[in-house]
Order: sequence, then C-alpha cells, then structure tokens
Amino acid sequence: MQKKNQFLGLMMAAFLLISTAGTALSQEQKKEETITIKTSAVCGMCKERIEKDMKFEKGVTAVELDLKTKLLTVTYKPSKTNPDKLREAVTKIGYDADDKPADAKAYEKLPACCKKDSAPH
Repeated sequence: MQKKNQFLGLMMAAFLLISTAGTALSQEQKKEETITIKTSAVCGMCKERIEKDMKFEKGVTAVELDLKTKLLTVTYKPSKTNPDKLREAVTKIGYDADDKPADAKAYEKLPACCKKDSAPH
C-alpha cells in the first residue's frame, strides 16, 4: 500500500511539474513588446496606409500612428519580428522610420499629399 501511495505521489508531482512548465512556456510565447518609430507621415491618408499595411507584418498585434507627433506605436511578438524589421517595413511603405530613409520606389508611388515636403493638412 505504501508503494502504491508513493507511486501516486510521484505521478502527481510529475503531472504538476509538466503542467507548470507548459504554462510558463505558453506565457512566454504570448509576451509582446512595443516600439515607437518616428515617421514622415503628414496626413490622414498616410495614417490609414501605414496602419493598414503594418497590420499585415508578421508578428504585429497592434498599430497606432499619432499624426501630431508622427510617432508610430507598434505592438509585436518578439518571437516573430524585431524593431529593425518593423522599421524596414515602414520604409517599404514609403515613409522614413527613425533614421532610416523611405524606400525611393515606394516614396515615389505615394500621393502628392503624402510626400514629406507636403504641408500637413
């Protein structure tokens, strides 16, 4: 009887250990980080374009552009992407991202009102 109780105790301890490790792993995978990127956005069309396109980037869970400050806030999963990839994605849309200049071809495709030398409106 004592061996049976010991065996049951060991099995319960093993189960508890395995379930705790699985919970810790799933919490780590859900972890998100946030980055703020200075952009060259000037208008509402810029805001719509950047927010829409950035939502399709791998690992991005939330995007918000403040036009007054030109700051893009991106929440993402670090297991899927990183700040450099996110800045690169912004440049591929046609906008500056911090110290990275906009991709020339993408910038040329922007409407005139979205070019950085355009007056804010």
